[in-house]
Amino acid sequence: MKPAEPNIKQEKKGFRLRKRALQLLGIDMIWILLVGFFMFLIYPSGVTRLSTEQALIQIGIMLASIVSVRLLMGIYSSVWRYGNTRLYLKLVAGDFIAGCAYYLISRLFRPFGHISFIRAAAAVAVNLLISMSARLFYQYIYDYDSGRSRFVRVIRTVLQRFFRIKRENDQQTGMVGQQINIAIVGAGRVGVLFAEELMNNPRSAYRPVCFIDNDPQKTGQKVAGLNVYDPSAINGKFLSAWPIQELVIAITEADADRKRELYDYYKDMGCKIKVYDYPMAEAMEGGRRKLREFDIQELLFRSPKEFLSEETRDYYRGKAVLITGGGGSIGSEIARQVARMDPKRLILLDVYENAVYDIQQELRMKYHERLDMTVEVLTICDREQLDMVFARCRPDVVLHAAAHKHVPLMERNCVEAVRNNVFGTLNVVDMCEKYGVHKAIMVSTDKAVNPTNVMGATKRMCEMIFLSRRDSKTSFCCTRFGNVLGSNGSVIPLFKRQIDRGGPVTITDKRIIRYFMTIPEAAQLVLTCGSMARKGELFMLDMGKPVKILDLAESMIRLSGYEPYKEINIVETGLRPGEKLYEELLIKTEELDKTDNEMIFVERDEPLSRDKIREKLDILRRAAESEDDEAVRRALKKTVPTYKSASTVNRRAEESEEMKKSNQVRTEG
Repeated sequence: MKPAEPNIKQEKKGFRLRKRALQLLGIDMIWILLVGFFMFLIYPSGVTRLSTEQALIQIGIMLASIVSVRLLMGIYSSVWRYGNTRLYLKLVAGDFIAGCAYYLISRLFRPFGHISFIRAAAAVAVNLLISMSARLFYQYIYDYDSGRSRFVRVIRTVLQRFFRIKRENDQQTGMVGQQINIAIVGAGRVGVLFAEELMNNPRSAYRPVCFIDNDPQKTGQKVAGLNVYDPSAINGKFLSAWPIQELVIAITEADADRKRELYDYYKDMGCKIKVYDYPMAEAMEGGRRKLREFDIQELLFRSPKEFLSEETRDYYRGKAVLITGGGGSIGSEIARQVARMDPKRLILLDVYENAVYDIQQELRMKYHERLDMTVEVLTICDREQLDMVFARCRPDVVLHAAAHKHVPLMERNCVEAVRNNVFGTLNVVDMCEKYGVHKAIMVSTDKAVNPTNVMGATKRMCEMIFLSRRDSKTSFCCTRFGNVLGSNGSVIPLFKRQIDRGGPVTITDKRIIRYFMTIPEAAQLVLTCGSMARKGELFMLDMGKPVKILDLAESMIRLSGYEPYKEINIVETGLRPGEKLYEELLIKTEELDKTDNEMIFVERDEPLSRDKIREKLDILRRAAESEDDEAVRRALKKTVPTYKSASTVNRRAEESEEMKKSNQVRTEG
């Protein structure tokens, strides 16, 4: 009996819809009869008078013509509560056809009496006007906020009793009187469609009350029934008068800079700011616009870039690709990108089984058996196990993203930093050569540029190892970029947790600047550089303008609906060991070689010989074997000539081009 229940429900629903259609048909027929009586009997023509019998026949013909055409065109099968422009135009077209039919029938059958064209057109037009007005009134009554008017509540009650229906958001969600008032920034196509979508959805939690637009042809007018105001008229007093709780930016052509400009303009208005647009990850791949919170990357000083070309995809298609650190933030995103390129095989290698398990399950659910995927749980420091994996999997391409990356932790664990980052990388490089890997790409960091900490120094050493193998049959290259938004251990998740706890938000120094990119950008950069690599290149990305961490913290607090320093404080905790105020990733194009991609450059870095690298590795190996962190630190300073103390660099920070550029950006903002 249970399987039959849905059919019973559908039958009941179909019966209710047919009943409402008959009710609407009955109302239309009553109006047609009333208009006919008025036009042909109560107010007859002064030129051609009809007898009572002829007038009744004319009314019958008009009734039959209009109702028949409306039935044929499906006017009564439509749900008029959600009627749109297309449906109303359909009604107009139907009544035009019905009017023509009625007039022709009247002319052909003279015994029924003769009426003028003007009177026939007027009768049909009056009926159309009444029908449209009734439907619009019906929509208005149900979309209007019942709490405003007792008259409206009475009318709605009458309609509910007559049609035996209930307002959906009264019945299902109880949102009446609880909707969030919003002002929509942008009265263009996207903004209007968004407003209409909200107004036509009785269950919507949002209620648009006005548009904000700087188009002089729109300001002071009404669009979609809402007033359009110039941005100069918007202030805290204006917003509180409605009251407006949220501002929604719905501008099609708004790039990252424009969104930042709008955000900065409205952020002090005392209400939350949202955007009606594609999520950042979907923007690169296409998707559906939706109402969402501002992503923090939208407040950076550049738009996210799409790096992947068809040539890049072709390179990885049909190849066995091994990713070390495949469970990490960068490694897992690289895995997602590679999986879309139809590789012959995808091998994920990571020591942390929980993280690599998560990406394995995600890709299995998405691709099922279409993706040949292997997961290896081991550390790159285990040379014998690594050898076995390479011998078994025989990768064509290796993407090396495994590394210890947390600066403060590595300052206190220097021995482990060298073992994992330096000698783990050496193991990967040796296996690539031993098993004839076609290309190996290492993920590096801007902290390797004139490093001031152990982590940066080890990454610089890893770069030197990779670049020293230019004489190898394997093509080795490195990619260097700045901080990745939302990656494990980055400031974004930390700030979010602190804000969720009510603050304070902690930053080490209010002067600190960093370069940022999104996780998809980082993964695409690595893959693009790998496809274009030849021998021993060190690729760098033009990451645009540096960002002050203080600005980032303030923006995140405002995005969360709080006021910085008033509701949530920002506290300086002091620079950590090895931390410098700025990272040196400023692109000096005169010192770099260009590539086919205008955002990617190649640094002119003269590689060291294998023998020189071997000497450096011997020094580091002996230091690591001593289990003495200070000995390792001294060994790094000896083997990485650019390794300097953080205090020395920070004393000259204000003179650096990076800091000057950051201060200039903040002043312009």
